[in-house]
Amino acid sequence: MAACAGLMVANIYYCQPLIVLMARDFGIRESAAGRVAYFTQIGYAIGLLLLVPLGDILERRKQILFSTFITILALLLSAKAPSFPVLQIASVLIGVSSIVPQLILPLAASMAPAHKRGSVIGSIMAGLLVGILASRSLSGAVGSLYGWREMYLIAAGICTMLLGVMWWRFPKSTPTFSGNYKELMASIAHYVKTQPALRLAALINALSFAVVSAFWVTMVLFLTLPPFGYKSAEIGLFGLAGAAGALAAPLIGRISDGRDPGKNILIGLICELISFAAFYFTGSGIFLLLAGIVLLDVGHQSVQVTNQTIIYSIMPEARNRFNTVFMTSTFIGGASGSALGLLLWNMGHWTAVCAGASLVIILNVFLFFRYRPGRQQLD
Repeated sequence: MAACAGLMVANIYYCQPLIVLMARDFGIRESAAGRVAYFTQIGYAIGLLLLVPLGDILERRKQILFSTFITILALLLSAKAPSFPVLQIASVLIGVSSIVPQLILPLAASMAPAHKRGSVIGSIMAGLLVGILASRSLSGAVGSLYGWREMYLIAAGICTMLLGVMWWRFPKSTPTFSGNYKELMASIAHYVKTQPALRLAALINALSFAVVSAFWVTMVLFLTLPPFGYKSAEIGLFGLAGAAGALAAPLIGRISDGRDPGKNILIGLICELISFAAFYFTGSGIFLLLAGIVLLDVGHQSVQVTNQTIIYSIMPEARNRFNTVFMTSTFIGGASGSALGLLLWNMGHWTAVCAGASLVIILNVFLFFRYRPGRQQLD
């Protein structure tokens, strides 16, 4: 399941290193070609909000297989797109249908015994992270050697093989909601209103992902300036340091199975705060920057895996709907963090980014202590 989740989430990120090649092929500006990545993310957000909840009302295996089939068609349409508007439409479809990892997570959580649920979630999150990291490297290499259309054809082939594997290996599930779609979506708002633990987990993770996004979107700008002056290919290698988060995710999951989850969250937030201190003091060398990247990714994984373990334990019959709230909040946090990071960069470059992100983390620590279980509820 971890491998399938990683290979499916990769479809969302293949396009990012291919923007320049797409711009040349269609004779448009690179900034305009960047809309492919934007529309893919928009499609993913739509899928998170409107389709992931269906996992509580449909048989999950069938939904996963159908979504994968649509992904294959969308990838083939992208590879053969005769015009840029067609590619944009295909990109939305890729995003909408690539929600499979968010269907796999609740399925895996429902299969795992309670004392191993954190470990299982951590393993799948590791697969997701490896998929994200590897997708950009693979896409950049294939695009340089063969072209961007070939990358989409390869991705369609990978998903076709996955479809067979998932049909063969994935277990069937029993729907946990007996109402209609309107009632299903209405229940999400009800859970947001009545489940303070869900609200707190979603908010803390959204703020955590916001600072991660703020860092990655501005790190590129930071490393192109003196004393570094790195090119895009060299900057891309820094993403490999994020593999630490992938390696740490299963361990974090196992720890969360046997310890107060609040401690995991607090340790993760402290790691994030220390990471931005390291970023701030980065001089002409890269040691502190690399150390900070490792701390930031490990810290965020500690926050996310632990919070997911918490929400999947609240109401087993509503795991997909809880996951919708959690991941939609995370997505909004990431988009907001990227915008905030660029705003801070324009205000005061790297110093402003580090200071602003640190304030967000401190706010997150305050919210954790203020509204953690046993304290006043988050209204």
